[in-house]
Amino acid sequence: MQQLKLLSLDGIRLDAAVHEPAGGRSRGTVLLVHGITADLDEGGMFVRLAERLAQVGFTALRFSFRGHGRSGGTQRGATIAGEMLDVEAVIEYVTAGHPGQVSVVAASFGAVPAVLSLPDLEGLVSRLVLWNPVLDLRATFVEPELPWGKHNYSPAQQELLASQGFLLVDGEFALGRVMFDEFRHYRPDRRFVASDLPALVVHGDQDSSVSYEIARAAAAAKPNCAFHTIAGSDHGFDSREREDEAIAVTVTWLDGEHPEEG
Repeated sequence: MQQLKLLSLDGIRLDAAVHEPAGGRSRGTVLLVHGITADLDEGGMFVRLAERLAQVGFTALRFSFRGHGRSGGTQRGATIAGEMLDVEAVIEYVTAGHPGQVSVVAASFGAVPAVLSLPDLEGLVSRLVLWNPVLDLRATFVEPELPWGKHNYSPAQQELLASQGFLLVDGEFALGRVMFDEFRHYRPDRRFVASDLPALVVHGDQDSSVSYEIARAAAAAKPNCAFHTIAGSDHGFDSREREDEAIAVTVTWLDGEHPEEG
């Protein structure tokens, strides 16, 4: 693993790490895009996924969005638009220095900037994997339907957002007014369904944070999309066994043996 510092398109420095395949010859690069309160490790899952990808011949690149981990910027200053700049900058870095196809694996909220960026990345990205993706921002954040959202984005929390300029997500991430306002306007579900990119969605059917039903419906409506259910799993795959299942399904699909819908 090699640690990197990359520059986003507006000059913000991004913390990154690249895992090269053994032997040096790469079959392509897989970009790993983390969730809203995470960083380039995604709780350790992205480290293990990157190592597995390197074992089967891929280069894997992990990075932290602005305002996350050791990247520049602030939590309150993070926005979906800014994260889209980060995705575009990292894709440009990959395509300039790493030959072969580029695939994207995006977890949870990472699906938002990844999917919204797809029209601008046409011809640069070849495949997309989404882990328990946020595809409906209103149902997840603005008018939350599930327990995690009702706790973090309740009317009382939204009043705090209005009065102090931010609210704390899970007590640790200061989400600012601008990003919350973006939740009312962006429609990642529409971008996802409209894309012709081959895709795999992996989602736990007991997810209490991000709707399994919304993700499954979007996958069913999208051409060339497989869907894999992690049976009994809450958000983020809530045990080592379920994490390993998500990693194995992802590596198998990217390796060319696409799993059946389940």
